[in-house]
Amino acid sequence: MVQSGDIVTLAAGHYRLRAQLAASAYGVVWRAEPDKFGDGAGAVALKLVNREQMARAEPLLREHWRACAEREIAFLSQLAPWDARHIVRLLDHGVHEDLPAIALELLDGDLATHMAAQAAAGNRIGLDQSLAWLGQVNGALARVHQHGWRYLDLKPGNLLFEQAGGILKLADFGTSRSLLDTRAHSYAGTASWQAPEQFFPGADGYLTDARTDYFALGALFFHMVTNGATLRYSSACADAWRAHGMDGAARLRQACGGALPPVLLEEEAAHFLFCARGGDDPGKPGAALALLRALLASRREDRPRHALEISRMIAAAQGHVHGLRALPGLRRAA
Repeated sequence: MVQSGDIVTLAAGHYRLRAQLAASAYGVVWRAEPDKFGDGAGAVALKLVNREQMARAEPLLREHWRACAEREIAFLSQLAPWDARHIVRLLDHGVHEDLPAIALELLDGDLATHMAAQAAAGNRIGLDQSLAWLGQVNGALARVHQHGWRYLDLKPGNLLFEQAGGILKLADFGTSRSLLDTRAHSYAGTASWQAPEQFFPGADGYLTDARTDYFALGALFFHMVTNGATLRYSSACADAWRAHGMDGAARLRQACGGALPPVLLEEEAAHFLFCARGGDDPGKPGAALALLRALLASRREDRPRHALEISRMIAAAQGHVHGLRALPGLRRAA
């Protein structure tokens, strides 16, 4: 069991653990310092596999967790320096106690924590800021897709927040899967942020692609504009998963008479529009609602085809008539 003060050695250096920042089913994140400094300079976020959970898990689950860590290293290792604007930067990686370990840039928390703090202070995010952040996340997803991956776990907890510039950075790539592999796959992601094709399996499993990430982008957009509200569809999926696990999707369909539950209810669309019209935001609420509906289409075939299409819709919602802020080097990802 690792503890504060332990030293972890990776490919490029030694890191002394200082304080645990977060933990998940298979990962533990520590604030760590390069041991050559020892004064807090160059602090990093050191991500380790949760050894205690690993010891209790079944062999197949252990291999899955190891594969998730290795998948994250593989993706982050292939990024160019300019990709780091809205994707967390990999600083070092290696093996600790025979398990993969990663050193990442240390940021100021995640979007979920930031939004909770803003809500507690009585502050609203608003349409203008939501659109700006949506553009940042869309840019990050564009990079993921361009490098041949689908992300499959977009949610506020996986968006790190840089306080100084108000910048979001996408993190935690263990769930990502290759876009080249078009076969149905096993369950992956977080039920409360999943597109229908990611929560409700077909005969052979789950058929997802880049547009699956766009559904989660829409759920995130709704969440930000409405100051933290969750779609009832998303809450129903999360409740079904908590109560029944892998059988939750079938139970939920049964409760809906065999059909998929509606994704965006009309009263939710009206609430989104009401929130989008609040304050002094200069954006266009009608165009924002059109963007939301496009992202949250139940069928992936009806969602935007690529990030550039989404970027244009964001610009329209921001009220831009000229000068679309294109994503550098963007190419279409179906």
